[in-house]
Order: sequence, then structure tokens, then C-alpha cells
Amino acid sequence: MPKIFNVTGACRPDRHYMVDLGSRLKIIRSMVDDGEYFSINRARQYGKTTILRALTQYLKDHYLVVSLDFQRLSSSDFIDENAFVKALVREIKRRIFLLKDIPASVRKMLDDLSGSPDNDLRLAQAFDCFSEWCGQSEKPIVLIIDEVDTASNNQVFIDFLAQLRAAYLDSDVTPAFQSVILAGVYDIRNIRRKIRPDGDHKQNSPWNIAAKFRVDMSFEANEIAGMLKDYEADYHTGMNVSEIAGLIYDYTSGYPYLVSSLCKYVDEEIAGTESFPDKKSAWSRAGFLEAVNKLLSEKNTLFESLIGKLNDYPELKDMIYQLLFQGQPIAYNADDPATDMLLMFGFIKAEQGTVQIANRIFETRLYNYFLTLPEVQNGDMYRLALRNKNQFIKNGQLDMEQILAKFVQHFNDIYGDRKERFVEEDGRRFFMLYLKPIINGTGNYYVESRTRNQERTDLIVDWHGTQYIIELKIWRGNAYNERGEKQLSDYLDHYHLKKGYMLSFNFNKDKKTGIKQITIGDKVLVEAVV
Repeated sequence: MPKIFNVTGACRPDRHYMVDLGSRLKIIRSMVDDGEYFSINRARQYGKTTILRALTQYLKDHYLVVSLDFQRLSSSDFIDENAFVKALVREIKRRIFLLKDIPASVRKMLDDLSGSPDNDLRLAQAFDCFSEWCGQSEKPIVLIIDEVDTASNNQVFIDFLAQLRAAYLDSDVTPAFQSVILAGVYDIRNIRRKIRPDGDHKQNSPWNIAAKFRVDMSFEANEIAGMLKDYEADYHTGMNVSEIAGLIYDYTSGYPYLVSSLCKYVDEEIAGTESFPDKKSAWSRAGFLEAVNKLLSEKNTLFESLIGKLNDYPELKDMIYQLLFQGQPIAYNADDPATDMLLMFGFIKAEQGTVQIANRIFETRLYNYFLTLPEVQNGDMYRLALRNKNQFIKNGQLDMEQILAKFVQHFNDIYGDRKERFVEEDGRRFFMLYLKPIINGTGNYYVESRTRNQERTDLIVDWHGTQYIIELKIWRGNAYNERGEKQLSDYLDHYHLKKGYMLSFNFNKDKKTGIKQITIGDKVLVEAVV
């Protein structure tokens, strides 16, 4: 069976194209060797289960690995200690029944616990069994539990963590697990639990013995390239592996699900279409951008969770809006629960003391969300752009100069008498809103985050494999404008383009609006002023 790119469930090296996990497994192995207890907390679809399964194989020659999945437990298994002990032991037995090196006395203790007719089993009895097992085992025992989020709201699970902590602290006198690894989205060192009928939530966890897990589980560009080389060895498409891997990283920042999704789209849905009849044509810049369009237009649980969290935290939604459209920096506050929630879910990242959107895919999806709200699409600018859409596309390409000219005309007609503050805060949003119905379904745009601030924003439009660079800026005088022209010219070199565009919002009373072309070296810049 040929390998595929996988986006559902854990990846298997024999069935799926995968990034090499060797360096990560080596680091985790060193933590296990040191006897550390720790948790792996990453966003959903971030490769946690895949790395846990790979770790089980990686450790098996030196350790006895007991790997559990709490998703297999039902809500009734957490009603009380008795139910939990039986369920826990049942899962352990299910995972080890084929192993030959389990002491007979330990097997009997496990059988007695799981089959006990008593209704008052206690966690202490289970841990007595575990201690006996750890003392007799020829190999040190590593306990891995995936999907611990399933249990985090239950008092019996809190008690289970407390027992693990006690065993860890007493491991110098009583045999205990060599290492315990708990995996899930939520950081159970500070889990929020609801165990009281009055709905009171408490922040509490006895898992304060856990070591910091500092392994970066996102993929680097060279790791993505390694995966593509494996694919290339099978299909010989002639793709530029380095270029495609760089594009994937630029758009995803290495988020595992997004990386695999884009590859899967190119391989299975882009290749074989009229525009990309074979894999060779699909694994190109244009084919990749078509995959980006498909990914951004799909409905999946990851995107639904992203938007859902914004709706759950209106204050964060406001901050993200300011970041996206006004270039206002958002200071990172480790004590803000809303920010902490989005960090935990992988939707944002903290860099140099400020909050940033985690990757270009999420950012574009957020722009699409804000620009497709009903109150936005019912506005005049959106309707005017939609009405004039046909005149902006010539010979299959965007006429960006015409788009700018019409935007200047329509913006001045509608908003020319508004106050400066309104224009300064919303001007860039209105241009992106104007673009939205023109490129919708065929192209996308994103903001170059390195240049986004309150003075300047560089907007990159992808359309049928062609890119257009538009600098959106606030007019601060001729000298400042000339520096902006030079910056845009240099920026075009980075994208290997000879033509760029600049849209300036000028608040001078004697300003001259309109559009013109200027030449800087071998570059042509189209400047529009509103």
C-alpha cells in the first residue's frame, strides 16, 4: 500500500509520510532516563499521539512502557475510586496481556483488582500493586497516559495525581514508575476543575512535581523538506523540495496538522485537475497556493475552535482585531486567562513580549472571518467592489492599478468627509474589505507580519500563482513617503518582483488624491492617495 499524507489520527512510518521525530525522541528519552514526571501539552492535532506512539517503540528496549488512552474510559469510570480503579486496571491489562515478562504475582494482583466483587476499592490498593510491579520488573516501568483532558474535571482524577505525586516523592524508599508522561491539550499542572454542585471552579492540581517539557513539536522547514524528499523518492515529480518546504513553513509555521493538510491537498486534490494535470505541475508554487485556498475554505474542527475561542472571549477578539487591522501591538500578559487559553490552543504565540497570530493560515482565516461578518458585507465598500468585480480582472490577471484607482474614488465618495481618526483606524480594513469580493474563491491575501505596525502594513495578494505587494501606510510627509518608496522597492527584491503598489491615507487638508506611477531604479511603483 502506498504511503499517504495523514491528517486523521496518529501517523505511522509504514503508512504515512512523516517528519523525522528522532531528535525529539532523543530529548524525551533523556527526560525519562532522568526519572522525570512531565506533561506534554499542545494544541489539538499537533502530533501528541503520534510522538507518544513513536516514543513507546523508541523506549521498549530499555523500559517496560505502559501506554494508556483515557479516551477509552467513560464518564461512569470517574464516578468514584472503585469505578476508576477497576477501569484503570482493566486498561493496563488490555495493554500488557501479551507481554511475557510480567511477574505472576503482579498479574494476580491486577486480576484481583479488576475482577473484585467489592465496591470499595481504593487508589491505594492500585498503587500497592504498581509498587510491587516496579520492584519486581526487570526493566524500569514508564507510564504514558494520553488524552488526560478527559479526566481533568473529576475529583477521582485529582486524587490519582496526588497518588502519583506521593509515589514520586517516596521513590527513594518505595519502588515507583521510572517516569510518568501525561499528554493533552490542557496543562494539568493548573487544571480547572468543576466538582462542586454550585458550579464553583477551582484552579488546583497536585501535579506540581512535573518537569517543564520544552520540546518544540512544530516542524522546521528542513524537517518538512526531509518528508518531501521521501515523497519525491516515490513519485519523482521534479519539485523544488527546498522551495516547497519553505512555502509550507512560511504559511504554517510548522503546525503539524496544517503542514500535512497542505501536502495532502496538493497530492490528492490539486494533482489531476484541469489546471494541474499531474503531480509535477501540482507540486509548484501555483499548485501550493491553490492548496492554501482549499484549506482556507474548508470547514474543520481546528478552525471552528479558533473562531469559537474568539467568541468565548470578546476582549481577546477586540485585541486581535486591533492587531490585524490597526497594527497595534498586544503586550503578552502571562496572567491573562484569555491569552493563556489561546496560547494553549496554539492559535497565538508570544514573541519578544508581544502576542502574534500563530501562523499565516490562522491569520488569513481570521481576516476572512472579520471581513465576512454580515454587518461588514452589507457595507457600501463591499457592495461597490462586488458590483465592479469584472472590470478588475483582465486576461485572467488582477488589474491592481485599476483596483486602487476605483478604491480611491469610492473611498473618497463615501468617507471623504469623515474625521481623521475614523480613516486612520479603519482605512486599511476598508481596502482589505474592498479586495475581498474581488479575489474571493480564487486568491487570498495576507499581511507580512514583519512590517505590520501603526504606520505601515505590507499586504501580499496571491492570485493564480502571481503575487502583488501593496504597502498600506499613513502619510507622514514627503520625506517619510520617499523612505517608504525605497523600502517597498527593497521589499520587491525579496519577492523577485518589478512592480509594486502603495496606498497612502493622507490627512492634509490640501492633499491631492489620485493615482500615479513612479520609477525607482528598475522598479515601477504605483502610488494611490486617499
